[in-house]
Amino acid sequence: MRVVVLGAGFGGLELTTRLSDELGDDVEVVLIDQSEGFVFGFSKLDVMFGRTDANAVHHPYRDLVKPGVQFVHTTVRAIDPAARRVTTDTGPFDGDILVVALGADYDFDATPGLAEVGTDFYTEAGAFAARDVLEQFSGGHVIVGVTSTPFKCPPAPSETALLVHDFLSERGLRDASEISLVMPLPVPIPPSPEASAALITAFAERGIAWHPGRAVRALDAMRSVAMLDDDTELPFDLYLGIPVHRAPAVVEESGLCIDGWIPVNSLTLETAYPGVYAVGDVTSVGTPKAGVFAEGQAAVVADRLIAQHRGDDADDYDGRGICYIEYGNNEVARVNVQFLSGQTPVGIFDAPSIGYAADKQQFGADRIRRWFGREWANF
Repeated sequence: MRVVVLGAGFGGLELTTRLSDELGDDVEVVLIDQSEGFVFGFSKLDVMFGRTDANAVHHPYRDLVKPGVQFVHTTVRAIDPAARRVTTDTGPFDGDILVVALGADYDFDATPGLAEVGTDFYTEAGAFAARDVLEQFSGGHVIVGVTSTPFKCPPAPSETALLVHDFLSERGLRDASEISLVMPLPVPIPPSPEASAALITAFAERGIAWHPGRAVRALDAMRSVAMLDDDTELPFDLYLGIPVHRAPAVVEESGLCIDGWIPVNSLTLETAYPGVYAVGDVTSVGTPKAGVFAEGQAAVVADRLIAQHRGDDADDYDGRGICYIEYGNNEVARVNVQFLSGQTPVGIFDAPSIGYAADKQQFGADRIRRWFGREWANF
């Protein structure tokens, strides 16, 4: 069985690891990614707020050495789902199985002024550069602004606002500054009312202005003003922004998308094309666009392929995931959430503690050990 996997994020790494561990040389896996290495989403915040440096959180794909797995560093230029063929800068690749795990791209141009005066912290390069921006910031009004839904890692804007509070407090700049969080969601974590209530309380305790149900539609570079979709305006000295998300252009051009994302069977992650699966942020499966859900979906696809090879049965996707939420003061909360098609999502909230901060570190270390075969002290 030859499996071609597009994208080496949470989904691609989990899928290839499971296939290699269970089938070894009985499977031929081609893992394709245009990046040279992997970075956890939460590691971007660690670099941004000076907890560590960029080199410490970068995991080179050259370290991937697994039976049956070939990593190809190249850019995907075209996808033919009917033929299960992809065209890349290094040539074509065909598979018995094709898995699309290319994530979501960012459309900075969709929000006028964002690229000119906003500071991006969702891309790897943007988050790493934001560290210098924060180091040079001398105080004023900081806006953490979301431009649209869906967006990756729903807790990230809330985490960023809380960490900005700590950052400014440590530098004696908090009293001379304001922090505003603008988000189109009605609450910070919709699947968990308890988690949302705890975050809103944390905002109030720290003097963070919370603007729910609104999105930033443009930035006026001349006036340093964020214009919201309810026609109100907020002046800013530093704008930390989350851009509009979209499926990668090569996915849109493949014909796989409907309404901007790839529809899949919510139980099996199969697309409308035989032998073609999609996992993670690029899909419209109904879970948040977060790495832990991409990982869970990839595990289901891997188990189905393993079962197919062995003539066994496989379990369906259960929509479960654990999200960690940075609260500042070295404390982390946790939400256990489950999304099932046609049902109201359920989220169980565990209050912030230093203990969950250690759990989060272990979460990262466990995956680097499994995916890359080495130890990582991510603290």
